[in-house]
Amino acid sequence: MSDTLTIALSKGRIYKETIPLLAQAGIEPVDDPETSRKLILDTNLPYVKLVIIRASDVPTYVQYGAADVGVAGKDVLMEHGGAGLYEPLDLRIAKCKLMVAGPEGNPPAGRRMRIATKFVNSTRRYYAAQGKQVEIIKLYGSMELAPLVGLSDRIVDVVDTGNTLRANGLMPLEEIAQISSRLVVNKASMKVKHATISAFIEHMSKAVDALHAKAG
Repeated sequence: MSDTLTIALSKGRIYKETIPLLAQAGIEPVDDPETSRKLILDTNLPYVKLVIIRASDVPTYVQYGAADVGVAGKDVLMEHGGAGLYEPLDLRIAKCKLMVAGPEGNPPAGRRMRIATKFVNSTRRYYAAQGKQVEIIKLYGSMELAPLVGLSDRIVDVVDTGNTLRANGLMPLEEIAQISSRLVVNKASMKVKHATISAFIEHMSKAVDALHAKAG
């Protein structure tokens, strides 16, 4: 495998849960992104590099070929739209749900329901599919605060345990999608580096099966 392979990852839960899969596939980072200031990490394989970026930027880096492959949550991919990407493998890690949440009871009548979220595109598609017109307010964090101070009637956010919702008097109301992390591939890279990337996908697929068989 002579072609270089650049893999885009984000710090945090996805990185921590992807590393065992990469190790199972024979790829181990030389540097720890939590302690290294490098944004491009070397691995034990000279032709494989890891680029460490924001989770929401992973699809963009892969789409434009700055990375050949990447790992991104389905929530991020739904919001991005998936242009220029293949999504060949569900890694079955970092699982959660994209939910509508809010206080119990119906929102005030007589006006459009206000939804606070950073998942603007996914939220718009969800309500459009139901024939509902809503007002979407884009926020970047602390979603749970929005209904508490009257900014919105509902929020759309990823939910893992639901503890943060309950602590703020909110509850999950509607499930939009089951979320897990996916392997995404640049379409041009797949053509130019077909053998390298196909082998990588196969190794990762076997790693996913092995780790889940072990866990099960």
